[in-house]
Amino acid sequence: MISITTKSPYAVQALAELCCAGDSAPVPLGEIARRRNIPPQFLEQLFAVLRRAGIIASQRGVKGGYTFARDPADVTVLEIVELLDGPVGQGTEGIFADAAQAARAVLGSMSIAEVLDRERRDAGGVMYHI
Repeated sequence: MISITTKSPYAVQALAELCCAGDSAPVPLGEIARRRNIPPQFLEQLFAVLRRAGIIASQRGVKGGYTFARDPADVTVLEIVELLDGPVGQGTEGIFADAAQAARAVLGSMSIAEVLDRERRDAGGVMYHI
């Protein structure tokens, strides 16, 4: 079946926020949580999984926080969902297999960078590409 908990949407939102900060400096977890209205303790658990998977990197200390360990354009939403909620659509048959395949296609076609672009476009923000 297809089972996506609140972990995946929260993680994708937080990663989009981290992507928004760019490569300038590590972003504190509390700042990401505040900007996206995500409980900090919950986000800490999610980021621990993402860090162990090599998606993000952490830096300790006064100027600590999180940065991407990989290019956000190469990290798909499907990868995040499967890391946090398990495989999408395994063991399904018939119409449910078709639905799972469609979900995998949609989630696999969208990167974190594209999620941020979409958020900005939906909000009416101006996009600058260099």
